[in-house]
Amino acid sequence: MADGSRFVHIVDDVPELSGQKPVLVLVLHGFLDAGNAAGIAADHLEELGNGGKVVATFDVDEFYDYRARRPAMSFMRDHYEQYDAPRMTVRLMRDQQMLPYLFLRGPEPDSRWEGFAAAVRQVVERFDVSSVLSLAAVPMAVPHTRAIAITPHATDPALIQGESRWQGELRIPSSAHALLELRLGEWGHSALGFVAHVPHYLSQMGYPRAAIALLEQTEAATGLSLDAGALAESAEQTDQEIAGYLANNDEISQVVEGLEQQYDSFQLAEDSGMSLLADDSPLPTGEEIGAQFERFLAGLDAPDNTDET
Repeated sequence: MADGSRFVHIVDDVPELSGQKPVLVLVLHGFLDAGNAAGIAADHLEELGNGGKVVATFDVDEFYDYRARRPAMSFMRDHYEQYDAPRMTVRLMRDQQMLPYLFLRGPEPDSRWEGFAAAVRQVVERFDVSSVLSLAAVPMAVPHTRAIAITPHATDPALIQGESRWQGELRIPSSAHALLELRLGEWGHSALGFVAHVPHYLSQMGYPRAAIALLEQTEAATGLSLDAGALAESAEQTDQEIAGYLANNDEISQVVEGLEQQYDSFQLAEDSGMSLLADDSPLPTGEEIGAQFERFLAGLDAPDNTDET
């Protein structure tokens, strides 16, 4: 097993946690963050907890590929400044009821996943963490006009409320999140997570509604009070921007309607126990919808985001 102690520095004394078994909430940015859903949820947690006290710091240099994901910095006339160094920390946070929990946030490691998992184990055992809960999001062929679907996963099925919608084996690209959960289970620690399904044509823009779904699942699983409703205004604004675009673009509206019909057919078949292949109509591809939405996304980033009509 990799020596995790070389990758993380842990604060020796945290009296606020004496005798308590906190939950560790985990957000890793990069591969599994469609619509920046986990990132938006993480920003909300930090704002809610006023930043929190750093209780552990990871050696990011051991995990980060600087050439693949170059950090931003500022060039001011004749000199460099404001280097946005990648960081991975564990903070002691408190929810709205002042209940403590730990929050680990940082870039997904590009290398040494086993070392990273061992380092998180050091944190889990040092602070007697009751369970590790990860938040993530993936692009899926789902319409934005339907409720956000969530895929739960855990080291123990008893940690999951309800039943999984997936059957059999799925071969998927691995991630640091997934390997960490696998290893924690092997080491006898509880871990679970939630993956939000983000409409694939919106995966490159911020999608607060998926962040709300992740926070609500976290509240239900942990008993923490995280005020997910505080993001409702920004979610509503995003929905209005999307609706306004669709109202002026018949072609993309028709494609989204086709996606809705396919989604509803799948849902009906699943609820009735029929084959999920009951409808032979083709599922709109990400390319079909994404080509039209590129102009929409560009419009959101424009300094004067107004209709041209």
